Amino acid sequence: MKIAIPTDDKTLNSNICASFGRAPYYLIYDTDTKESKFIENSAAQSAGGAGIKAAQIISDSNADAVIAPRCGENAADVLKQSNINIFKSKSADIAENLSAFAAKELSLLDEIHSGYHGRNGNER
Repeated sequence: MKIAIPTDDKTLNSNICASFGRAPYYLIYDTDTKESKFIENSAAQSAGGAGIKAAQIISDSNADAVIAPRCGENAADVLKQSNINIFKSKSADIAENLSAFAAKELSLLDEIHSGYHGRNGNER
C-alpha cells in the first residue's frame, strides 16, 4: 500500500505540513517495501485550485491513502473519486503517523473544510 503525506521538507525528519494543497512536498511511502520517495507539489504556488491539482498529483502517484491534518472539500472529492482514503494525522511527526497507520490507530478524516477559494493559502 502506498501512503501520501504532505511534508514541509524532503526528509523523513520533516513535519507533516498543515496545508494539504499547498504543501511543498509529498512523501510517498510504500508499506510493503518500506521505500520512501518525495515528490514536489507543483500546485503549491498556484493562484487557485491548489487542492484539486495536488489531489491529482497524489492520484497520479498511485497512492492508496493520505495522512493529513486537514483537507479541503475539492481536494477530498478528487481523492475520493480516485478511491484514496484520507486519514487524520495524530501529530506533525511522520514516523509516529506511519506507526499509527500500521497499527490501525488513525481514523478517517471526517472534518473536511470548505477550502481557501480565492485566497492565497497563507491563512493556514
